[in-house]
Amino acid sequence: MENSTEVTEFILAGLTDDPELQLPLFIVFLLIYLCTVLGNVGMTGLILLDSRLHTPMYLFLSHLSLVDFGYSSAITPKVMAGLISTDKIISHNACGTQFFFFGGFITTESFLLAAMAYDRYAAVCKPLHYTTTITTNTCFCLIKCSYVCGFLNSSIHTGNIFRLSFCKFNVINHFFCDAPPLLALSCSDTSVSEMLIFFVVGFNVLFSIVVISISYLLIFITILRMRSSEGRQKAFSTCASHLTAVSIFYGTIIFMYLQPSSSHTMGTDKVASVFYTMVIPMLNPLVYSLRNKEVKSAFRKAVGLRNLL
Repeated sequence: MENSTEVTEFILAGLTDDPELQLPLFIVFLLIYLCTVLGNVGMTGLILLDSRLHTPMYLFLSHLSLVDFGYSSAITPKVMAGLISTDKIISHNACGTQFFFFGGFITTESFLLAAMAYDRYAAVCKPLHYTTTITTNTCFCLIKCSYVCGFLNSSIHTGNIFRLSFCKFNVINHFFCDAPPLLALSCSDTSVSEMLIFFVVGFNVLFSIVVISISYLLIFITILRMRSSEGRQKAFSTCASHLTAVSIFYGTIIFMYLQPSSSHTMGTDKVASVFYTMVIPMLNPLVYSLRNKEVKSAFRKAVGLRNLL
């Protein structure tokens, strides 16, 4: 075996080397990140401040906003720094930390989306029993389980990836520390690591999708039995935003992680990664909450603008 030095730092290749694109991309990502911070932190604060929003549905939304803010903040500032600086170095420990928090928050979001689907099922299919089915304690239990499962999974993935040896090459062909480019960079045998990622991510995605699918199957059956067209429209409107976000989120996750590393092309992976690390966290407050009349009312009350919106 030839002698090699273990890598202690990595170089993030970033999105592009074209200097003409770097400043425009920085401005775009800065605007996206500002919208993400304002939308998610603002939504969380609004829910905490307005007692009318202290219900299970909005409690889920507040934690979804925190999670979106968390995993966007783990990635976006470093990406923006790389676009305006020639220093693209990230230490081995910093890379592991970024990977851990990103993985923890994004897995937590996966379980939160499943919990929210169950909440919608209880609201649409069992409206008379909703307050006894989705109690505050039940809601907090589901949220705690989502965080525990999320960061437990992230611990497994972080240990799995960073137990590998990285030698000779240290340029990560991506804009953040993610599993596929790190596996491609390792000089160890990655077959076991790839299999572990496939099964763990596959189980998480399958579990969440099964919960969401069963919940919405029962919701659609209930909606079809409704005699009131107004009731149907309201139920569809309630579910449409969640279904849209779920489709985008899980579609991207499946595309990114449930395929062999040999099938990945880094250009496509980078575009998909920009979408779910930056765009989805920005869109979620709009998709879930800002179209909601109760949230608009709470916002008017908070800023004292009763005649607007």
